[in-house]
Amino acid sequence: MSKLILIKHATPLKDVTRPSHEWKLSERGRDDARVLADRLRQHHIDIVITSNEPKAEETGRIVAEVLGVPCEPADDLHEHDRSNVPVMPTREFISMIALFFNEPDRLVLGKERANAARDRFERAVKDVMRSRGESAGVAIVTHGTVMALFLAERASEAPFDLWRRLQLPSYVVMDWPAGTIESIVDRLSP
Repeated sequence: MSKLILIKHATPLKDVTRPSHEWKLSERGRDDARVLADRLRQHHIDIVITSNEPKAEETGRIVAEVLGVPCEPADDLHEHDRSNVPVMPTREFISMIALFFNEPDRLVLGKERANAARDRFERAVKDVMRSRGESAGVAIVTHGTVMALFLAERASEAPFDLWRRLQLPSYVVMDWPAGTIESIVDRLSP
């Protein structure tokens, strides 16, 4: 059986002049990625796979460098497509995300319905895991919304609640292909 560690990227540097899918890590995010890597050492990761978004790629590169393993991007691990949505005030954004999770078959925010984002992400995870073999330790660095959509049923938790719970960075350890959750580390403790 393989081990799958899903990682929510570290803290980005918010730039209201750019869409969030173009953001890079903040200094704090880079520091947290190094701490995250040390915490992940016990899971014997063989490879780090990332979404194509800069904040996930940078988180993954730092983790892989600290662990001394390869890192590569893969398609379709990106966040729910909201590339057409400007940066919103926090309260408004959280309200729209709640609606997005509550109405998964309706186009609520951005260019992708919740169920479509979940299905895309699940296919991508399965493709990554299938290509790595049965005994690999794989870490995938991705994003909170798609992680919450993918994990909610497995965690028996509402996706919005899980999304709120998963801090930057956080991670979930799973047995694969069973898909059972071994642990959820929703924040880096001091």
